[in-house]
Amino acid sequence: MTPRLDYFAAAPRLMQAMVNLEKAVASSGLEHGLIELVKTRASQINGCAFCIDMHTRDARKAGESEARLYLLDAWREAPHYTPRERAALAWTEALTLVAGTRAPDEDYDGLRPHFTEEEIVKLSLLIATINAWNRLAIGFRAVPASAVQAAA
Repeated sequence: MTPRLDYFAAAPRLMQAMVNLEKAVASSGLEHGLIELVKTRASQINGCAFCIDMHTRDARKAGESEARLYLLDAWREAPHYTPRERAALAWTEALTLVAGTRAPDEDYDGLRPHFTEEEIVKLSLLIATINAWNRLAIGFRAVPASAVQAAA
């Protein structure tokens, strides 16, 4: 795959704003492991190889187990995730696929026992941010770091 353009070079001011949003979300107080699971799950849904590669690597570095990463696409059937993680993953799917799901009340209500209202906003911004990154990486054909390293 050949990248279409370097979006950081093409629009540096806007990309810096995106990086600042990413930093704000990362330091929002949500658990690092939860953040990586959400980023990976949204990226799986969107088919973003660049982001799946990045966030599974980051999750592993942070101590995430291989089993939980391998089973993430089937999280509803796997017993490896906490109720809080399950609620976040359901909301991730609902917002990532919002055109089809319309963010159902069931998924929103599932958050309330596990997240404060502030955390629900933080989680929703996390989901919005990874979806934006996915669209940039897919649209401009960003090459996964593991492929770049393998070619070097």
